[in-house]
Amino acid sequence: MQRFLDPAVLASISGLDLVAKTIVQGFIAGLHRSPEHGFSQEFAEYRAYTPGDDLRYVDWNAFARTERCYLKRYRGETNTQLTVLLDASASMGFGSHRVNKIDYARYLAASLLYLANRQRDAAGLIVFDDEVRNCIAPSSRHGQLSRLLHGIEGAEPRARTDYAKPFVHLQNLLHRRGLVAVISDFYAPPDDVIRTMEPLALRGNELMLFHVLDPEEIQPTLREPGLLVDMETDDSMEVSPEYARTEYRHKIDAHIEALRDKARRSGMDYFLLRTNQPLDQALREYLTVREGKY
Repeated sequence: MQRFLDPAVLASISGLDLVAKTIVQGFIAGLHRSPEHGFSQEFAEYRAYTPGDDLRYVDWNAFARTERCYLKRYRGETNTQLTVLLDASASMGFGSHRVNKIDYARYLAASLLYLANRQRDAAGLIVFDDEVRNCIAPSSRHGQLSRLLHGIEGAEPRARTDYAKPFVHLQNLLHRRGLVAVISDFYAPPDDVIRTMEPLALRGNELMLFHVLDPEEIQPTLREPGLLVDMETDDSMEVSPEYARTEYRHKIDAHIEALRDKARRSGMDYFLLRTNQPLDQALREYLTVREGKY
């Protein structure tokens, strides 16, 4: 299934629902242990009963032996809500090959939400640029996946990026802790990005930052001088091949390193993804982090 997880091949598949299904099924086929058992169905540990707990999870066999009430906890029990924040700002429209950043981000968002739906987790979506363009509250009710995929399909690159508005919106939306996946090219000062997201982390949510970049943004192959135009501000800059090889590389490397380090120091998970990388890598990282929390 590996070849079907190649972004360029996925671009030829008609329909986001089919793309998500292809990615997730190919990903699951490559696992030693299916996430169907690793997320919600696999026993993890016992914990003592406290008033108000659901009696359905009491281990009555343990009660018969010890005369004490214990509840079975399962992997995934403490994180049964996933909200994806999808950056649809103008810079996400950049692409040097068949798949641009917004399409790669769409595939990733659809795959994460498809996987959450498969596990019967509540799933939600916020599409943003400098405004919240679409918001679908987390739910596990029937038809939710179709609503989510429709919301992703409607995400078109435009305007500038403002991380403050979607995160303030999300704080008002969430009524319990969960997993928050942010998919963006993160073209903003790392201090500002992390400062905006920290309140969610401090409230017990687990944040995962998927940093989506085109290979040309990381390692440009400029062969002659050119005029580069900012897709969000229309600012322009003359660039030489020498600048692209040296000073620019130092700047983008420093930006990536700063974002990664600040995110991890704040208890968030950071993953850099190039738009020519197979999608199963992103899902494997998602699963690894999720399992590592328990």
